[in-house]
Amino acid sequence: MLLVAEIPSFIKTIAIILLVYFGLRFLAKLAWPYIVRYITKKAGQKMENAFKGFQQQTQHYGQSQQEPTRDVPKKSSKVVGEYVDYEEID
Repeated sequence: MLLVAEIPSFIKTIAIILLVYFGLRFLAKLAWPYIVRYITKKAGQKMENAFKGFQQQTQHYGQSQQEPTRDVPKKSSKVVGEYVDYEEID
């Protein structure tokens, strides 16, 4: 048995699909500014936390560098030799 869709039910289905599509599109346009504001706020918080962590690390590094270090020997600058510039002869 072959079932044939009636024209009014087909038009009704298409109308429902279009209504849902345009309704979601309208709601997305209304909600978009709030979504963008939320995303930028969260990104700002992450950047702020990262900067605070970096700032604490640099402060800790700066404090450890200010302490005197007596165990580290100083590097001596030895003169190994002269630098001689030469040209190749063909």
